[in-house]
Amino acid sequence: MNNIVTENLHYRGIDLNYKVAGDGPVLLLLHGANGSMSFSPIVEDLSKHFRVILPDHPGFGETKQAEWISTIPDLAYFYLDIIKTMNLDNVNLVGHSMGGWIATEIALRDSHNINSLTLISSAGLSVKGTPMGDLFSWSPEEAASQVFARKEFIDEMLAKVPNEDEISLMASNREMAKLLCKEAQFENPEIKKWAHRLDKPALILWGDSDGIFPEPFAHAFHNIISNSKLEIYKDCGHVPMLEARERFLQRLTDFIQMLT
Repeated sequence: MNNIVTENLHYRGIDLNYKVAGDGPVLLLLHGANGSMSFSPIVEDLSKHFRVILPDHPGFGETKQAEWISTIPDLAYFYLDIIKTMNLDNVNLVGHSMGGWIATEIALRDSHNINSLTLISSAGLSVKGTPMGDLFSWSPEEAASQVFARKEFIDEMLAKVPNEDEISLMASNREMAKLLCKEAQFENPEIKKWAHRLDKPALILWGDSDGIFPEPFAHAFHNIISNSKLEIYKDCGHVPMLEARERFLQRLTDFIQMLT
């Protein structure tokens, strides 16, 4: 991982911490409620083909919280400003879970500098008759079995013993995710109303055993985004970039290279 550099961008009182690696088409990776760790294992592989930018959202990881960011739409406007400040063009948005919701809100507001949208196990919609998982109430054992489908990943998650710094980081990430998402119940009804604005090529990647946003959520996104392709991974949970790593990397790489 020697080619991965950690940088900071100061914007409106926020020191945005982000990792950057590689050259080529820009991938802006937008993480979910657990922080950037879900994307970290694949940054190096993606950097072989792309310029990869992986920020810690305000209030997550090494980026401090800002009082003026308290909703997912706030984060969408924030990242639109960051894209402009960094002079990024033809950005390929790649969002996981809560980060998929952020990516969707960005694309709804201004797609001028956006080249594509990839949603992975994304929040943002509700599906009648299919409740999402209550991740804020689960025990560690319940969380592991809902996030992952395969036993080896569940066992690995439960075997990890975090140190004090990691416990503190997980707690702060969780509290920020609650602030951003819990009251809104991980959805914005306005997305369906304005879905016609999602006019960029979109790729939707999902695990068939996702216990947080079950498979019907994937079809809901596919149904409202006219220029979208859907791929479901068998025996895979909420984090297909880990459980279906090779297939995921190949599909994402092929999709973006086809557009450039």
